[in-house]
Amino acid sequence: MIELETRELEYVIALADELHFGRAAARLSIAQPALSKAIRRIESRLGVQLFIRSSRHVGLTPAGEALREHGRHALNAVSAAVRNARRAGDTQARLRLVLKPGGDAGLLSAILAEYAHRPAARQVDILFSGPADRTDFLRDGRADVGLLYAPFDDLDGLAHETLHAEDRVVIVPSGHRLARHASVRMSDLEGETLPCWKGVPGSDGTGPEVADVVQMLHMIKVHRMIAVLPRSLVEPVPAGLVCVPVTDAPPSRLVLAWNEEDRRPLVASFVTAALGAVTP
Repeated sequence: MIELETRELEYVIALADELHFGRAAARLSIAQPALSKAIRRIESRLGVQLFIRSSRHVGLTPAGEALREHGRHALNAVSAAVRNARRAGDTQARLRLVLKPGGDAGLLSAILAEYAHRPAARQVDILFSGPADRTDFLRDGRADVGLLYAPFDDLDGLAHETLHAEDRVVIVPSGHRLARHASVRMSDLEGETLPCWKGVPGSDGTGPEVADVVQMLHMIKVHRMIAVLPRSLVEPVPAGLVCVPVTDAPPSRLVLAWNEEDRRPLVASFVTAALGAVTP
């Protein structure tokens, strides 16, 4: 069986990212000749060429592309395994909750209060992230639980419970053609400019790139775009903007999610507390 050490995978990935031996060596804090020697040794062991070298250029072969992609996943998995092992053995570990700013539908205080009353409740650290990486926090162990929005967030590999369902609204500037409508349909939005979410694969908006709701609302105010969002993300409605219900948009669900392989009692206790907090 052919094996590579994690450090060797780091060498390959650094060179594949930089495509320059000097920059890759500096990133790895090793000498350039040592990196060149290590790459030749790895290629010899694998029996394939990973990089195309010339005096002015470093390129990736198909084998190099494959090893970069799968090697990055392997390194992430090793890092996640180490973090999870340390946390599983730490009886005083805090519980980490990830969400986007304002992305709790007003439920977070009640959830935290309910959890605080449970036996063996831990300190809860709240982590804020952008629109694209909350699921990564859960998959790689940086967070234990997260508040996500379905169907927008990718729940693959995550267990989840729905905490709240709500309608979706289109946010427009007060002078917009739709601002006086009591409600609209998705077909009424044809031809409008929608946001492009930074770092979100498959984001099909044609408007300026935005990283969060605050940026998006500012761009709507200056008539650069409109957006369709869960109602709770824009209430109370900022001055100069109008929210109009979209009658045929699928409802949005706020879900509490966690890694489906994480069966630790501290996670189960928090999930139970969250469900208890939102049950009438």
